[in-house]
Amino acid sequence: MPQPWQDTSLSAEDRAAALLSSMTLEEKLAQLVGVWPGSEAEEGEDVAPLQHEVSEAVDLDGLLPHGIGQLTRPFGTSPVEPAEGAAALARLQSRIAAGNRFGIPALAHEECLTGFFAWRATVFPTPLAWGASFDPALVGRAAGLIGGSLRSAGVHQGLAPVLDVVRDPRWGRTEESIGEDPYLVATIGTAYVHGLESAGIVATLKHFAGYATSRGGRNHAPASIGPRELADVVLPPFELAVRDGGARSVMHSYNDLDGVPSAANPWLLTELLRDTWGFTGTVVSDYFGVSFLELAHRVADTRGGAAGLALAAGVDVELPAVRCFGTPLREAVRAGEVDEALVDRAALRVLRQKCELGLLDADWSPTPSALAGAVDSAGTVDLDPPEMRAVARELAEESVVLLADDGDVLPLAPDARIAVVGPLADDPAAMLGCYTFPRHVGVEHPGLPLGIEVPTLFAALRAELPGARITHAEGCAAPGPAASAGDAGGAGGTASAGAAALTAESRLAQAARTAADADVCVAVLGDRSGLFGRGTSGEGCDAADLELPGEQGALLDTLVATGTPVVLVLFTGRPYALGRWSRLLAAAVQAFFPGEEGGPAVAGVLSGRVNPSGRLPVSVPYAPGGQPWTYAQPPLGLRNDASSIDPTPLFPFGHGLSYTSFAWERPAADAADVPTDGETTVRLTVRNTGDRAGTEVVQLYLHDPVARIARPVSRLIGYARVPLRPGESAEVHFAFHADLASYPLGADGTRVVEPGALELRLASSSAESDVRHTVPLTLTGAERTVDHRRRMVCEVRVK
Repeated sequence: MPQPWQDTSLSAEDRAAALLSSMTLEEKLAQLVGVWPGSEAEEGEDVAPLQHEVSEAVDLDGLLPHGIGQLTRPFGTSPVEPAEGAAALARLQSRIAAGNRFGIPALAHEECLTGFFAWRATVFPTPLAWGASFDPALVGRAAGLIGGSLRSAGVHQGLAPVLDVVRDPRWGRTEESIGEDPYLVATIGTAYVHGLESAGIVATLKHFAGYATSRGGRNHAPASIGPRELADVVLPPFELAVRDGGARSVMHSYNDLDGVPSAANPWLLTELLRDTWGFTGTVVSDYFGVSFLELAHRVADTRGGAAGLALAAGVDVELPAVRCFGTPLREAVRAGEVDEALVDRAALRVLRQKCELGLLDADWSPTPSALAGAVDSAGTVDLDPPEMRAVARELAEESVVLLADDGDVLPLAPDARIAVVGPLADDPAAMLGCYTFPRHVGVEHPGLPLGIEVPTLFAALRAELPGARITHAEGCAAPGPAASAGDAGGAGGTASAGAAALTAESRLAQAARTAADADVCVAVLGDRSGLFGRGTSGEGCDAADLELPGEQGALLDTLVATGTPVVLVLFTGRPYALGRWSRLLAAAVQAFFPGEEGGPAVAGVLSGRVNPSGRLPVSVPYAPGGQPWTYAQPPLGLRNDASSIDPTPLFPFGHGLSYTSFAWERPAADAADVPTDGETTVRLTVRNTGDRAGTEVVQLYLHDPVARIARPVSRLIGYARVPLRPGESAEVHFAFHADLASYPLGADGTRVVEPGALELRLASSSAESDVRHTVPLTLTGAERTVDHRRRMVCEVRVK
């Protein structure tokens, strides 16, 4: 007869409570910790902050009698064939369940920021590319496929998406973020959450909160922001993902907010997240984040003290491994320093989630579906099937942004002489961000094959334009630190010994000759991702300024000087200042680490097979200084005579060109006067007036002429992708609700909708010069106070 906690006719809450009542303190604490098998055996560089300094040996046999709460990165710690990894995880789960008296398995989590974080798994575009797509539906489809892949291999929780709003693009983790606008981050991020959760995977929102607002764009640095910036910029993406996305986990951030570390902030993790927003899932620590309360923030002087602070604030699970929530927390509870009721609170949340995932069902099996039948004829689990590659290609194509085009060179002629120049032109690493397996783990394993096919741009162009004469020159060394042993192999690059032996001068001279002998030069520049200073973009790879990394600026100068038209292609994890070349390039194309299909996607844009539809999720600056800056500024944040620094970007947020043209016609609102609790529909007809099929991205911005606090001159409140054939038109409907005009008036985050004049701007970017039409509205009636139940999304229909 099943035990009460195995009875699926009962609610998850009742089942978890029944199990909790039968557990000892040690058994409850065991559910609040993670174990990272194999991490202590991994030599080489850290893949988590201070990993080797803080990690301790895992005594699995000693832990088993009490149980294990979570398993950390069973696939993402070292290379393992997918079928072998799934089988090993199943064996370990059987051992864990058999080792404790209740038969409770662990909850396995994995990174999934650019796909299932495993060797041989599909690598999707990085989140900054999601933002560039302006396509929540497609991002949701990708997430659903990723979630299904995770689930099939025995993983339950995915550590994604990152909902940090970019405030200073010098921050190394800009590539992991969706963009600089909170509405774009909220809507795209919530779509990703929907996709993961629909596949039965627990989505984990990162990093709560303020991580990207750090001083100087430095990783882990303090966040000194005011309550209104927190309420209006930082929190809305998390708020929407919890409320509308149904996210079941949140990860606290490493930073402090005005001196209070997020891991020890009860207002953030309990009062706001749970009491106000109604979140019922689990709060997990960022890796070693509980230990950092003692070792980095120094708000505790013992492990037990750090555990008590985190537990009281609302952290339920210590990841990636047990250090503070084990023996130190047990001793603190026994000594009366920590209330056992706090342990019960966290354990109940963890057990409830395990019930929801089916881990406490009487018929639970450790064998995942990938081993139960989804195996190909060769006996291997396919984590990179054609369906996933197809969606990765579609997302990559939609994310490519055509920044500039003089109309003379692009699309490339099919029989042209093309010089493809640059250190990233024939390097698969150009496509991959730091949270991809090859760049995160693979580089630590010299000679390891990529495990997936990642065509370079050079190879993709040759396949795209078989009638063209395409030559290649490296031009300069790859950006960033000297290539590691892993970079010399399939896991990171294609640099040859001969190329490495060339001097900087001979590389430049060779590049100049190659470009001069061509009809057009495609300069392929950008970042190489890495971790903690081992790349030019990625976690712990913050930038001092926004100059192109390394020698690439000098290379671009050399190529431009040849007189051959230059098309700049950037594969980066952040925007770089391009003002120096703004009048010298024939065209410029931006791709943000577009994943395994990024080479063919960009080649398709260059050939004209793909009509570009990507839009900038972050502004591209004119000059490398004057940061931080984002477009959503009050008047004094824009260019003015009070400062000698002009922050106006070269290419604004939302900018992107097409090979066709569009007319925007007949803008109108159903009503010009809208109650402060009412709504109206704004309509616009978009017509393709060119000779190619293409997709226009209509953006709706709100301008509030007068408010009681200094407000952004313009902020995004809606957008729509409108695909049209030549001559075709469509009507776009935006459902504007007055709640979208609310803003935080009080320092406590209280939001108001006040009566008065508003202006809705239909625009092709955030720049005032790109406003196509304005629709004036007046909000009427009494001022309203709104909360987390307010309308946060402008619903869109394209007819």
